[in-house]
Amino acid sequence: MTPRLELRDVTVRFGDATALAGIDLAVAPGEVVVILGPSGSGKSTLLRTVAGLQPLDGGAVAIDGADQTNTPPHRRGVGLMFQDHALFPHLDVAGNVAFGLRMQGTDPAARAARVAELLDLVGLPGVEARAVQTLSGGEQQRVALARSLAPAPRVLLLDEPLGALDRPLRERLVEELRALFLRLELTVVAVTHDQHEAFALADRLVVVDAGRLLQAGPPAEVWGAPASERVAHLLGFTNVVPARLEAGRLRCPWGDLGPASGPVTAVLVRPDGVRPDPGGPIEGVVVARTFAGPRTRVRVAVAGAPELALDLPGAGLEAPAVGKPVRLRIEVQAVQPLGS
Repeated sequence: MTPRLELRDVTVRFGDATALAGIDLAVAPGEVVVILGPSGSGKSTLLRTVAGLQPLDGGAVAIDGADQTNTPPHRRGVGLMFQDHALFPHLDVAGNVAFGLRMQGTDPAARAARVAELLDLVGLPGVEARAVQTLSGGEQQRVALARSLAPAPRVLLLDEPLGALDRPLRERLVEELRALFLRLELTVVAVTHDQHEAFALADRLVVVDAGRLLQAGPPAEVWGAPASERVAHLLGFTNVVPARLEAGRLRCPWGDLGPASGPVTAVLVRPDGVRPDPGGPIEGVVVARTFAGPRTRVRVAVAGAPELALDLPGAGLEAPAVGKPVRLRIEVQAVQPLGS
């Protein structure tokens, strides 16, 4: 099957700085790919190259097998939605949603019908005449989505689409977006720095940093087996420390973590596999205990080693109070050796 979108050795430089360094990525029709990376990692530049807003210094972008190098942005069949929505304040909701249709020369009756269809699709029926300034942040996000969908793009690009919204609204809308993309069989490339948003939205997660693709795969697969220490940090893990192999045993500042093999430069210890144990080999002092709904995060200062975080279910009543000594054990299934 021909990929709907393909990036081939895409390279972008800004002076002496390389924003994208030979990115290869193929996106299948109907696939939702989420690019996860920190600020400055090149993820927004990647979207701009697909949209034709950023010239390439090397490589090529293809849509449905056709090289887009000489295709202007408005002819690529790409929809782009920004974090700040970028709605036109002088136009009402209908005028915003219909903007791309007007550019395509769609007749007024067909435009009105398409606008009504899309507003109903995004959960805002009957708001065509509303001024965009009177809408809430979530409503503006829906209008921006409807506008990007109006011309029926071959690829929908989302640049931090929920970044300006508060957490509860983001969590609700990401579920709605995911359901909408599946229902419409849209091909989507989204970028975000938020791990939870990426996991909830993606069919496939692509982790980038410093303009390079570090790992790609289904979200559960990437979460379950980070390819490197840097990927583990970008996924939000905190218990990541240097490690080494000695006589087939994995050793790190927290001690001997059991047998291991292969090249190892670091180790990830998942916090839900660290447990208080009166006979545990790790001694420390509780420095923080934070309740977070279904779990309690506890941070323990360990002499001669980095802090160790553990997650306990619920209110974490079995954890000692801040300032109290504690002994810990690390369960074998919580240990993930990492390469370079």
